[in-house]
Amino acid sequence: MLPFQSQDGQGLVEYALILVLVAMIVIGILLLLGPIIGNAFSNIVANI
Repeated sequence: MLPFQSQDGQGLVEYALILVLVAMIVIGILLLLGPIIGNAFSNIVANI
């Protein structure tokens, strides 16, 4: 190994993996709660 080897690429990959994981969690939550939230807004609009 070189004594001055850069690890910037490794940090960038780690941040990208964390971003992908967070995006998958958010998409999963929206898929589960989306219909419930949509029904709640529909009921609010119907009552107005």
